[in-house]
Amino acid sequence: MVTPVNPPPLDRTSPPPPQDAWPPPASSLPEGVRVRVLRAVDGDPRAAAELVPRLTDRQASGADPLPVRPAELAPALLGELRARIRALPDDTRLLLLLAAADQYPVPTDAFPRAVMAARLDTRSLDAAEAAGLAHAGAGGVVFRDAWTRIAAYETGSPSDRRDVHRLLACVLNGEGEGPWRSWHRGAGAPGPSGRLAVELGAAARTAAGAGRLRAARVLAEQAAALCPDPSGRARLAAGAAGYAWRSGDGDRARRLADMVADEALSGVLALRAGNATEAFDALVTAVGRAVGAGADGRAPAPSGGAAPARPAATADTATHLLARATEAALYTGDVRRLREAARVAERLGVDQPGTLSGLVAAFDGRYEDARELLKAAAGRCGPGGDPTVLIHAAIAALLLGDHSRAATATVRAAASARARGTPVTVPQALEFQAYADFWTGRPRAGEAAATDALWQAHATGQDNGACHLQAALAMFAALTADAAVCRERAATARSYALARGLGLPAALAQWALAFLDLSTGRFADAAARLRALAGFGPGHGHRAIRHLATPHYVEAAVRTGDTRVARVAHADYDRWADAVRSPDDLALSARCRALLAPGSEAVDHYRTALDLHAHGTRDFERARTELLFGSALRRLRRRTEARDRLHSALEAFDSFGAPHCAAQARTELRALGTPAARAPAGSDTPTTRLTAQQLLVARMAAEGATNREIAARLALSPRTIDHHLRGVFTRLGIRSRIELVRLIAEGDESGGG
Repeated sequence: MVTPVNPPPLDRTSPPPPQDAWPPPASSLPEGVRVRVLRAVDGDPRAAAELVPRLTDRQASGADPLPVRPAELAPALLGELRARIRALPDDTRLLLLLAAADQYPVPTDAFPRAVMAARLDTRSLDAAEAAGLAHAGAGGVVFRDAWTRIAAYETGSPSDRRDVHRLLACVLNGEGEGPWRSWHRGAGAPGPSGRLAVELGAAARTAAGAGRLRAARVLAEQAAALCPDPSGRARLAAGAAGYAWRSGDGDRARRLADMVADEALSGVLALRAGNATEAFDALVTAVGRAVGAGADGRAPAPSGGAAPARPAATADTATHLLARATEAALYTGDVRRLREAARVAERLGVDQPGTLSGLVAAFDGRYEDARELLKAAAGRCGPGGDPTVLIHAAIAALLLGDHSRAATATVRAAASARARGTPVTVPQALEFQAYADFWTGRPRAGEAAATDALWQAHATGQDNGACHLQAALAMFAALTADAAVCRERAATARSYALARGLGLPAALAQWALAFLDLSTGRFADAAARLRALAGFGPGHGHRAIRHLATPHYVEAAVRTGDTRVARVAHADYDRWADAVRSPDDLALSARCRALLAPGSEAVDHYRTALDLHAHGTRDFERARTELLFGSALRRLRRRTEARDRLHSALEAFDSFGAPHCAAQARTELRALGTPAARAPAGSDTPTTRLTAQQLLVARMAAEGATNREIAARLALSPRTIDHHLRGVFTRLGIRSRIELVRLIAEGDESGGG
């Protein structure tokens, strides 16, 4: 049975404020659980200190959703506040109850009208102000905090609560106030009512259509609580769970989903926070049911072989679910399941996402077909489009090497998701935006996007998305030479990914470690890691990542003298590059050809690569090509051109904040007997001397955050933060946080921040 939602829940639509300290038991919780605890208690450290010891082992590990009812979150805190409110005069308590009922779970802005209709005297609020609990504001009552508001509501008797809800419903007669009137009518009902359940269900759909998904969830949940029919109640609860998920309330969505059997809902939740293989199976089953087929997706086709016509809404639902199934197969790296999704779509007459058909063609080696299919998908990136379509456009563009279009699609996807009231989609959009920023030589922007997305993924209960972002941040850390962070994030990502069949982040984390090895001269280790990607099956590796890492593998293999497998890998990469005609892919293929060519034969290939880089967007890889070309020219004793190439690479690496690569360029310049160029005048600020991660840690420390607080916010261990700060102090030549505050402020004033 669905529990009535009479106690007004906490507002979870915005991030909680940073806290000065965590309760001691919370330090052992996974980062995702810590973030969700903060959101669940509205950022209140008293409530957090009470909730954390009450969590079950499964809740503390993230396996089960957190409590959502206030009485389960912080009963002692509520008891204390209720006692203070009971000490107030009756008239004061009534006003506080009326205000609390008006404000949450959705603000209905009816308090002033209700006060006038009931002829209540607001001077009674003076007692609440004197007690430090609430005060009168321009639009009604301002409570000290969310927990005081909840206590004010729960202090009222059930009959008093129903009375104030009925009063509020009576005064809500304005245009567009129908959903809120329905909410209060439902909350004021003495028991189940089929008529009210229908009214609230319709109000929920109206709110959802207007992009007010949080309100839709509240209305649907209340409808489920009032519905006397078990099947209708389950349907409404499933709708409420869907609204809760899309609005970013992952814990509530999972709790509601546990009450119903819904493959589509189970599949989406598993895709974002469970086993990706199970998610795929549930989603494919849901596609079949969406078009009236059996659970196995084998619908009988009419005699002509074409799928029967169906309503547009049903077709849209099936297409949306198929897109999610495609993501599940993509995340596992299971080509067999991608082909299965394509076969199901063909049997049922469901439009295939371009990414699905394009990936199947690519993995089958039909590269020209893949190019056309992915180009069609990438072209669907107009402003204001469906966020899922835009994200798939970004995926297709990334596969084609069109990073500018990918960046555009991801920015539009995030904007569209926010405009539609679906924050749950924003972290995924930011993830692919981070990839686009990384490839185009903007690691700081990419790292900022990924760090923001990581917090949002944790807050909305998307642990699988957080795993992807940990792997992406490991790659950023490898580029910026933060070896400790790279290894920690890669280990976190791989441990989580391997347990849930997520081959994509597992492979990306492996690539990050390999790139760290490559940029620090550990070529044999890099080659071994990248070679291992070819042997990993679904859930452990990923063919797309293995393919994208080919240029780095060729470089590592050449450095170790083992080129046999590298030549085979390059041949396939070259065929792809030739098919998609991406300047960046063609440039990297030419670079591989140069690395594999003997002596002076490499020079023309390097020149071809740089000519192609000039038409592409992967500036970081262009700099690596210049580094490798400069090194080859030095060995061929072409000193003048070697110097020019190496100085150009060094300047680029310094601007990217890639010290390991910059150190390789300086080593090559020293071998030429040439001093490395100094940094431009005026550029010696904390922004230029620190890596992106170090600068982020330094700013937080300068703002007064402790090491433990910084670790909590960045999903790192306190030991790693301590390592970062030691590096910050060493690079800046300082010994105290007071000096750090001054230097950060000076850097901001000079424009360095």
